[in-house]
Amino acid sequence: MTVPEFDVIVIGGGIAGVSAGASLAAAQKVLVIEAETQPGYHASGRSAAYFAPAYGNAAVRLMTLDSQDFYQAPPGEFAKDLLKPRGAVFLARQNELDLLEDMAAEQPELERVSAEAIRAQVPIIHSDVVGGLFDPIGGDLDVHAILQGYLKQLRVRGGTFQTDARVLGLDRVGEHWQVRCRDGLVASAKIIVNAAGAWADEVGLLAGLPPLGLQPKRRTACLIEVPKVFNHADWPMCVGIREDFYFKAEGAHLLVSPADETPSAPCDAQPEDFDIALAIDRFHSVCDLPVDRIQSRWAGLRTFAPDGNFVVGADPRLAGYYWFAGQGGYGFQSAPAMADLICRLVRKEAVLGPQAAILAQLAPARLVC
Repeated sequence: MTVPEFDVIVIGGGIAGVSAGASLAAAQKVLVIEAETQPGYHASGRSAAYFAPAYGNAAVRLMTLDSQDFYQAPPGEFAKDLLKPRGAVFLARQNELDLLEDMAAEQPELERVSAEAIRAQVPIIHSDVVGGLFDPIGGDLDVHAILQGYLKQLRVRGGTFQTDARVLGLDRVGEHWQVRCRDGLVASAKIIVNAAGAWADEVGLLAGLPPLGLQPKRRTACLIEVPKVFNHADWPMCVGIREDFYFKAEGAHLLVSPADETPSAPCDAQPEDFDIALAIDRFHSVCDLPVDRIQSRWAGLRTFAPDGNFVVGADPRLAGYYWFAGQGGYGFQSAPAMADLICRLVRKEAVLGPQAAILAQLAPARLVC
């Protein structure tokens, strides 16, 4: 049997794998394989869908800002309105003013806002909130359009996307990797990009690599009703200064999350009653709006390296094996810049500017014992 050959095989059909595959396909023959029957089934399909340049650690913020131009002026394969402007306000209570000062010092571009100004924008905020920081550079992301845009770009560039192809084996044959999948699919490539999200360490094991310590963590969200008297569609996203909750407009409802990070095995994550109760409790810690019922609820997995940074680049132990994982909940907001970075690393092109300064922080070698 003739084994189909590619330049690059990307394992994982969420936003990480699809964006990487589409970007690589500009100059290489690419196959993207996804274990589920549709792209973006797990974390990507359950994203909070927000572009937040002030959210996350320094590397996350850098890659998010480097993605802004893409979202404001997308390529032709994408819908034009991928990013709808919506600012974000970080809320501080009296006992959190030290955290507000720390954040203000680290991100001096954020605007200080008084409690009165916050309540003028979001009238349900109660008097325990004494101040905040406002980031005007943010917005709602159309995650479906982004994912479909990358899939279209992949195909226009000659790439192939294969669903229902769970990887069962990764074998080094000469200078190539041979990928064996469920239902008999076999393909070969010089380069493997592991973008398998919560399953990234498991895919690594198939190649004979000990785990890097990538940990999937459950994130829960729910929708609650908002009285029509409030024009909540214009509210900024509201985030606790500890990043221990957030809420934002989602159509006719509010999306509320306790920003939970509960360690989990890779799985089809489901919401737990405790986490929904925690979401409402934390919402009520800053808001006066009663919650009579939960309209809907869901959970997804966000996967982190032990140090919380992305994992991007070549594995130092195996030729032609690249990691593109540990993107946590920041996959969509940083996707354009991250896809460009993995392309440069795979093609051994120079990485310039601020990204060059953080390469060592993102390299898989830092996690190899």
